[in-house]
Amino acid sequence: MHVVVCWKWVSLDGGDVDARWSGVSPADEAALEVGLQLAGTDGVTVVCVGPTEADTVLRDALAAGAHHAIRINATNAASDDVAVAIAAVTDTADLIVCGDYSLDRGTGSVPAYLAAHLGAAQALGLVDVDPSSSPLRVIRRLDGGRREVLDVPTPAVISVEGSVARLRRAPLAAALRAKTAEIPVSPGPAPHEDGAHVTTYRPRARTLPAPAGGTLSRVRDILDIGAAEQSHSETVTLEPNDAAARIIEQLDEWGYGGEQQSS
Repeated sequence: MHVVVCWKWVSLDGGDVDARWSGVSPADEAALEVGLQLAGTDGVTVVCVGPTEADTVLRDALAAGAHHAIRINATNAASDDVAVAIAAVTDTADLIVCGDYSLDRGTGSVPAYLAAHLGAAQALGLVDVDPSSSPLRVIRRLDGGRREVLDVPTPAVISVEGSVARLRRAPLAAALRAKTAEIPVSPGPAPHEDGAHVTTYRPRARTLPAPAGGTLSRVRDILDIGAAEQSHSETVTLEPNDAAARIIEQLDEWGYGGEQQSS
């Protein structure tokens, strides 16, 4: 079985690249161990996307037992672009094994993109892989503590958690040979140029005062409750005859006046 293992090299320091603060995740190391168990004598090819400094971890992979290593020269590329670049050098693989997560806490989306570009089956987030089974039997983690058992046909892309396997220790002789190994470099995806995004002018929103008054009064204002209840009261102090005349005059203004009846 032709097995390819994908590693993601990550520099954890926020400034200059420093090999002391860079490497691959335990999930990527578990992916290599699974690949070595599955490939047998057919050999494993490790593919890593990163700058020149990533050659260090690729030599570690060779020392641990990988037969070939390829570095794709790219940094800060989008997941889909990374998958396209990996697919170009792994299109003949029977099985591609990836780590479920990277040291930079990435999205873990590259395996899914890779399977889509290769037209391969996929099984992601695996917690167990049985190297002796045919077809390959795996166990996948589901929500709520549940598990899903799958028989994976080839070609396929799988991703494993770090608990699946522990990478074997490299023999001293292999580690010494790997220090001078040549790492082939494949061109990475072309960087995207950010284009200008032009939209219609939209004026800045006006600053409005905060609502005033109690909740009930604000609801009344919104619903216009009580707008028809207008106050017509007027307080006057008059003598009885003058008061009666004032009432009649006001009623006439309101339209309640009638023709005077003569007695």
